[in-house]
Amino acid sequence: MKKNIIASFFAFLMMGCTAQKIDNTPVKSLDLQRYLGEWYEIARFDHRFERGLEYCKANYVLCCEDRINVVNTGIKNGEPKTANGKAKTTDTPALLRVSFFGPFYSDYRVLMLGDNYEYALVGSGSDKYLWILSRTPQLDESVKKAILAEATRRGYDVSKLIWVKQK
Repeated sequence: MKKNIIASFFAFLMMGCTAQKIDNTPVKSLDLQRYLGEWYEIARFDHRFERGLEYCKANYVLCCEDRINVVNTGIKNGEPKTANGKAKTTDTPALLRVSFFGPFYSDYRVLMLGDNYEYALVGSGSDKYLWILSRTPQLDESVKKAILAEATRRGYDVSKLIWVKQK
């Protein structure tokens, strides 16, 4: 009896410790040349390195065959902020490896993409990061709903999204 209680207690604890199950499989194909350029950050999950930023943009520029320069800009407390990073391609077309902190790279997974590369849903290797990007500062409501439905279908908690102020 005592063993059953202890086993049940540990099983209960383990259930509470499991991470949210998400589908972060990248889209099957990505034309990198079409993906490059400027993107507006429409929404994101909160994380310390972008906390408080508004008017956020990302610019991706190919600097050689498999390397991309990344420049993220935004405004925090009225002051412009810039973060320079780099990305490299992988054998999976819509999976990049991005670094803003020295030799440390993280997954950048394109999860959904507009037919004309006008919007993108981007995640990482975990359920802690999610971004909605657009070529324009605003997205049509029907497009937003479609993106949110896809993120929800993949297991992301879209209620955690922060909607970024854009001009």
